[in-house]
Amino acid sequence: MISPKRTLIFFPAIIIIAVLSYILIQKNGRPGTGRATAETVNQPAAPGAAGRLEKTPLPVKAVRVGRGDLVILIKSPGEAFTEKKALIKAEVPGVVKEVKAKEGKQVRAGEVLVVLDDQGSRLRLEKAEAERLSRLSEILLENQFGNTEQKSPGAMTEKVRFSIEEFEKASSRLAMGKIGRVEFDRIRNAHEILLIEAGMKRDEIQAAARGLTQAEIEVAIARLEIDKRKVRVPFDGIVTGIEVSIGESVSPGQGLFTLVDIREIRVEARVLESEIGRIKAGRDADLKFAAYPGRVFRGKVRALSPVVDAETKTCGAHIALLNPSGEIKPGMHAEVEVAADVFRDRLLVPQEAVLIRGGRKLVFVVEDGLAKWRYIEPGLEDERFVEVLEGVREGDEIITDGHLTLAHDSEVKVVE
Repeated sequence: MISPKRTLIFFPAIIIIAVLSYILIQKNGRPGTGRATAETVNQPAAPGAAGRLEKTPLPVKAVRVGRGDLVILIKSPGEAFTEKKALIKAEVPGVVKEVKAKEGKQVRAGEVLVVLDDQGSRLRLEKAEAERLSRLSEILLENQFGNTEQKSPGAMTEKVRFSIEEFEKASSRLAMGKIGRVEFDRIRNAHEILLIEAGMKRDEIQAAARGLTQAEIEVAIARLEIDKRKVRVPFDGIVTGIEVSIGESVSPGQGLFTLVDIREIRVEARVLESEIGRIKAGRDADLKFAAYPGRVFRGKVRALSPVVDAETKTCGAHIALLNPSGEIKPGMHAEVEVAADVFRDRLLVPQEAVLIRGGRKLVFVVEDGLAKWRYIEPGLEDERFVEVLEGVREGDEIITDGHLTLAHDSEVKVVE
C-alpha cells in the first residue's frame, strides 16, 4: 500500500511528464515542420516548375553579308590653312586719316579700308597740272603765231606702207613669242625713223621737245599717288590683325592689316615616304577636327609635294575642302583619312562580327534560331570591314553583337 506521502511526491511528476508529452505531440504535428517537411520534399514537383529551368534564347544583333567596295585608308595628322591670305601694306608714306577695317569684318574686293592724308599729294597734283597747262600753252602759241610751215609728207609712199606692215607683223610675232625683244626693238626703231622723216610724228616730237609729255607724266604720277592713299582690298575676304590706328604715321611697305579668304580651306597632311605612291590627286579624303567632335568633313587631294622632308621622311599632301560657312579656321588641327586603295565588289563582313579562337578567324551565322560557328578565310581588310574569301555566302545572317561567349548551336534571338 502506497503511503500518502509518496503519492504527494509522484503526482506532480506525472503532471509535468504529461504536459511535456502534450507539447511534444503538438510540435511534431504542426504543418510544414518535422516529418511533414520531409514528405513535402519527396513529393513530385508542381506543374510548371520544370518549365522555369528551360534555356532562354540569348539576344544578339546581326547583319546580312553583302558585297561592296573595300577602301584602304591612310591616316595622317594635318593642319588647316588658306592660300588666299595677304598682309596689306602701305604703298606711300603718310598719316592715317581713317580706319574702316574691323576685326572679323567681311569685305568685298575694291573696298577702301584705310585712308591716308592726301593734302600733300593734292598740292603736287595741282603743281603738275599747272606745269602741263604751261607747256601746252607754249605749243599752242607757237603753232598760232610762229612759222607753221612744215614739210608736207605728201602721199604715203610705198616704203612707208611696207614699213607699217612690217611693224604690225613684228608686233604679232612678239606677242606669240616667235621673235625676241631685241629683234622687235630694231624693227620698231627703223619704223619710227621712217615716220619721222615723212613728217608723220611732228606733233609728238614737238610735245616732247617742249616738255609737255613729261608734264603729263608728272600729272599721272600725282593722281596715282592720291589713289594709293586709299588702301583697297584686292579680293573678297575677312579682315584680321589690324596694325594701325588713326593719326599714326606709316611708311611704304608697312603692314596695315591682314586679309584672309576662308571659303575654301587647304589641309596639309604629312604622308610617310613609304605611302606616297598609294595617294593620287583627286582621291577623296575625310577630315575630323577637334572643334567639331562627331562630324566628318569631305575634301579631295589636290596635289602632292614634290619634296620629301629629309628629317621626318614625310611628304605633304594638300587637301582642298569647301568652307562656305567659315567653320574651319586656318591653324586648326585635323585628323585626315585618305582613300589610298579601292577594291571593287568584294564580299564583306563587319570587323565586329569576326572572332579569333584557336588562332583562326570565325563568325557566327544564325540558322533556324541557332548560332552556327563558321571558320572564314579572310582577305583584305580595313578598320570597318573584312573581305571573306571562304566560309560565308552573300545573304548569310551573321552576329555582330552578343557573340563573345557563344558556343556552337547556342539558341539566339536576333534583336534590333
